[in-house]
Amino acid sequence: MAKPKSWIQHALDLLERSLSPLPVEVNGLDWKSGLSPKKERLVEHLSAFANHSGGGFMVFGIDNATGRTVGVAQDAIKNIIAQMTNLGRDGLEPPLIIDHAVVERDQLAILLVRIDEQLGKPVHRRGQSVEHAWVRSGGTTRKASKQEIGVMLTHSRAPHWEELRVTARLSSDEIMRQLDVPMVCKLLQRPVLDDMDEALAWLAGEKMIDREGEGGSITNFGATAAAHDLTAFDSLARKRIRVIRYRGLNKVETIDETVGRKGYAVGFEGLIGHLNRILPRSEVIREALRAEVSVYPEIALRELIANALIHQDFTISGAGPLIEIFDDRIEFTNPGSLLPGKTIDRLIGATPESRNEALAAAFRRYRICEERGTGFQKVVAAVELFGLPPVQFLQPENSFKVALYAPRRFTEMSVNERVEACYQHAVLKYLSSSAMTNKSLRERLKMSEKQRNQVTNLIADAMEKGRIKRKDPGSGKKFAEYVPYWV
Repeated sequence: MAKPKSWIQHALDLLERSLSPLPVEVNGLDWKSGLSPKKERLVEHLSAFANHSGGGFMVFGIDNATGRTVGVAQDAIKNIIAQMTNLGRDGLEPPLIIDHAVVERDQLAILLVRIDEQLGKPVHRRGQSVEHAWVRSGGTTRKASKQEIGVMLTHSRAPHWEELRVTARLSSDEIMRQLDVPMVCKLLQRPVLDDMDEALAWLAGEKMIDREGEGGSITNFGATAAAHDLTAFDSLARKRIRVIRYRGLNKVETIDETVGRKGYAVGFEGLIGHLNRILPRSEVIREALRAEVSVYPEIALRELIANALIHQDFTISGAGPLIEIFDDRIEFTNPGSLLPGKTIDRLIGATPESRNEALAAAFRRYRICEERGTGFQKVVAAVELFGLPPVQFLQPENSFKVALYAPRRFTEMSVNERVEACYQHAVLKYLSSSAMTNKSLRERLKMSEKQRNQVTNLIADAMEKGRIKRKDPGSGKKFAEYVPYWV
């Protein structure tokens, strides 16, 4: 037998406090004997509870004058639910979704209707201005004052894309079929909940569903993070990550294309495994044994994939995250340009900012990516450790791209690549409370003492291009230290 809805006891407690020892109206609950024929007044009540802190309840089957239980007939219950649902959906902006339950009191059936507080306030009459909003005050519903509307607007916010519902109401079984809940629990290192009511409550707490009784609606966040199959959600089918391999250095000849199906979090390790199988590898000696490793550091792959998934602009239709593999590089592209205030030069170690904060926070909790603000820093550090050319950050129209290049010797790098490697190394040293020197840059470029003059010339080129500067202009050249130009 299904467990009672988690909010019912709170509603009954509030009802008892309202009726005992003497009937008195309270702000969080309104009781009535039956449905009023005045639909406009019902819309006002719904508006008031949706604007009320914590929401509220309407109870049908309690006599208006005496507070005695008079009950509600079955056919009346169906009519009340239908009318309240329609009024909440069609009569208010933003529209409401209500929940209900029928319980027994004094051996009679009463109807409880739950109205949640809305994020976007004031909830007002549809087709009219925000001044047509209502509030609860002194246990009654009245029109909101201009001051109250101002306060609501100040504390209101539009729902984030991640919070929006991507499905209609589903049963609990349908939710469990759509979401890979066991994998989410595995990522969080917690046991799978066997009790359905507890599982639904937990998913609601994780913001993966908006719970409605014994079911609910899956949110955009829930689907993008944990879907068994993103193609089951029409609006998200084009947001699946694509991996395309090309032969050569351009897009003329495609070897193959793989399109992911799973949600980003539950499918992440599978994606990493797929890349490790198809990316070029090199042979190294480890503890006297030969081993094959990817030419690209895995931590860089993980961080750049996570970055592309987390920071994409989901409002751009028809475009999703893309990984493209060429003979000499791998590129990660996501729809959506850099956020205002962000520049290509200052991405390494920049203050973190995300379009999709719930997804970003979840990826950190799932241990998919590193701490806030350290992603690009770790990518550049791994690239230096592997002796790769510098990371390339690009901003094509309405998108953002990062490229990792396969190993190349210093002599095979262009002048611009050498200067960028010098700049990124200076940034990395500065973020480590240090400074770049000729010696540290030689080590980063895998160059010997005999190539000191080449590195000296590179530092001079980087300074001439305004990419770095001397930390102490008065110090001698032999032991000079360098920092990024913006320090």
